[in-house]
Parts: sequence; structure tokens; C-alpha cells
Amino acid sequence: MFERLLHYFFHRPRPDNAKKRPALPEIRFKVAVVEFYDRGSSSKGQKLADLLSACEGFDVCKLTPDFDLSFLKLESRNFFDLTDHGQNLLDKTGADVLVWGCCDEGRLRLNLQTPTQNKDDEKSFVSLLDNIYMAENTLDDDRPFPELLLNLLAGSIVCAVSGKQKEEQIYKTYLLKKIINRISEADSAKTVDLSYMPYILNQVGLIYMTAAVDKFGENDYKTIRSLFDTALKYRQQILETTQLGCLYMHLGQLNDLASVCLSRRQNGYFRDAIRNYRQAQKLFGKYTYPYEHGHICYKLSGLYYNYWKRTEDTQALRDSVAQLRECERIFTEAQFPQFWSHIEGNLGYLLHNLANLTRSTEICRLAVAAFRNQQKIISENRQPYQWAQLQEKIAEIYYLEGKISANPEALEEALACYHDALYLFETGKHETSAGKTRIGIAKTRELLNDLAAADEKA
Repeated sequence: MFERLLHYFFHRPRPDNAKKRPALPEIRFKVAVVEFYDRGSSSKGQKLADLLSACEGFDVCKLTPDFDLSFLKLESRNFFDLTDHGQNLLDKTGADVLVWGCCDEGRLRLNLQTPTQNKDDEKSFVSLLDNIYMAENTLDDDRPFPELLLNLLAGSIVCAVSGKQKEEQIYKTYLLKKIINRISEADSAKTVDLSYMPYILNQVGLIYMTAAVDKFGENDYKTIRSLFDTALKYRQQILETTQLGCLYMHLGQLNDLASVCLSRRQNGYFRDAIRNYRQAQKLFGKYTYPYEHGHICYKLSGLYYNYWKRTEDTQALRDSVAQLRECERIFTEAQFPQFWSHIEGNLGYLLHNLANLTRSTEICRLAVAAFRNQQKIISENRQPYQWAQLQEKIAEIYYLEGKISANPEALEEALACYHDALYLFETGKHETSAGKTRIGIAKTRELLNDLAAADEKA
């Protein structure tokens, strides 16, 4: 059956020049394999590290940590130990991806952790809770490792890498296309335990979605949707509810991507993305698995905002704010300063729009507070231009408040903020920005004069 699925999803004619690819710069992704949690002593972690070392594009090291690995069972109360220890190892090694392994009851489960997990606005996303399962004896020294599983694991690792540079993104897509080609040509699935079908299909779907993300078409959507839907049909074989949550989350990502890239039935993709994300959200409690929960809140906020832009439905904008507020409570300033700053900037923008629609001075003040929070991370001394842009946004909100309530004090605050921004724009010779700020100052003064004239007449 698995053979037929692979053939159905991936067997398609390829042009004769498919293998003629341009040379790419030498880019290596650093992968760290942590010694597996295993009640017995074994060298399975080392064998996996050796196998991955032979994969194109990887520099692999094996780590033997000096702490108890029992938290790798992924029980919710131990989940924070896992993420904290993993982040420390990522910081020390500079690895792009950390591979955790846990041997338990004859099964080997692998999970991937990255330095920016849950904090990136990636179009496709590999969660730490995405499980890769295989039989524990698959890594025994006297057994050949299945090529199909190695391709699935290598592809999952490449998916997890957050390639920030354009060259890294190009190379990442290049590697994934080669891996998809090898998976599509797999002669046999006899070496794969079909009881892990939903996990395998989940990984194949992620690999395909990440490879197609920059040139996403209708056929890509149908293929990836079929993979995830087929995985859900095998839900009785899923060993934990968090994996079910991951499948719904990836369906949300897929429909989210389709709502942006595909012109047909975009509203349908929006609705499906929201429905899938909310289904996943129910399976990731905000106290047990907060980072996955917060990531979904962030994604839902963007979807509701886009829906508001299309429909002018004010409730959608309120929902967008509510989801981002929930996200703000999870990704705190102390633990995630850069992502928190990004959230605060988005929140300020959303609240400004909502204040403009509702004519609420209270919401104006909330918007100002959000941008002030962002300025805690964006320093006036180190990032004067960005800080001045935020100061100008704050001035615009104060101007809106003054206009709504005929409050001269709010308009005076607006003038002060406008002049702070103008000084930095002029000093940095940003004349276009300075010109826009002068217009803001002029309209604020005009409104102040109108209020003063009205008071004199009264």
C-alpha cells in the first residue's frame, strides 16, 4: 500500500535535463545528534550521526550531554526541560538543527529542535512535537538502514533549517527537490513499518510543502493535501494527541499558503486554514504546550487580519487582536525579546486600525503602549531610524486620539513625538521620511489651532 501511495503522489514524468543543475555555493547545515534516551547502553545515536554525515549538505556532530535524559519521554510536565536544555545545546554548538532520540517499548522516536522554532514567520513549519518513528532495532549494527527512512529524516532536517540568507533558501529547496526525487523512485517500502504510516506521510507532506513554498501551485496543493488527509485516515495508529495536533497545524499552514498563492476560492482556503488551526489549538493546551499554542495564535491573528482586509468585517479585526494578545502572553519579553518586539509592533498596528474604526480613545492608548513596548527592544541609540519610525507611529495615534476626543493634550503629545522623529530623520538625512513627518506636524498644529479657536468662541 505504501508503495502505491508514493507512486501516486510522486511519480510524474521529468524532463531529460532534470539532473542538470547549476553549481551552488558551498553551504553546510550543522546538525547535532544528542545521545538517545535508552534504558540499555547502545551506540544508536552514533550510528545515526554517521548515517547523517553521509547526507549531502550536512556537517554532523554527536553530543553526550551531562544531564538526565528521562524528560525525552515528552510528558507535558517535562516538556520545558526538553526545550530549555535543547536551546542551551543549540547556543553552545551553533547547530542549525538538534536531533533528539528516545528509545522506548521497542520504538525509536526522533524529534527536531531549532534555535528559532515557533519564533519564525515561516510558511511551512516543523514543530518539536512532530515525531519521526521507526522500530528501535532499525539502528542495530547488523542491519542496513532503510534508504527511504534516511531520505525522510534528511528531508525533515532540511525542512527544519531556517535559511535566512537567499543562498541558503535556494540550497534548501535544491536539497529538498533531490530528496523528493529519491523518495518518488523508492522501489520498495518493505523495510518500513507501516504501523507508522501517519508519521511517514506527515514528514513527506512537510518535505513537499517546504520545497514548493516559493512556487506554489494548484497541483502542489492537491498533492500535499492528499498526503495530510491520508495521514489523518490512519489516525487510529497515532500514538499521541500532540501528533494529531501537528497534522492539523500543517493542514492550517497548507491552506494559509494556498490563501496567499492561489487565486481560486481564496475565501475557502482562509476558512479551512482557520478551522484547521483552531482544531490544532484545542490539542495544544496553552499551559502544557504553550509554544505550539502561541505559534498557532500568531498564525490565526494574521489570517483574521487578512480576512478583515478582504471583507471589512470589524469582528475579524477584533479576533486578530485577541489572538495576538494571547500570543503576547506566551512569547514574553524576558524569554523571547526579539519575537516579543515583533509581536508588539504588529499589535500596535492592529490596535491603531481598530481605534480608527471604533473611534475609541482607550484603544488608542493600548496601541501607544504596544509601540512603546517595541521601543524597549529597538533602541534610539543603536537603531535611530527604526526608533524614529515607531515614534512617528505613536504620534499618529495621539493625533487620532486628539481628533476623536478634541483633546489638546493628546495633540501636544503628538507634536512632541513628531518632533522626536523629525530630529532623527533630519540628522540621518532621511529627507523623504522627514518630509512626511513635517506634514504630520502641520496637520497637528492646524487641529490645535482649530480647537483653540473653538474654545474662544465658546
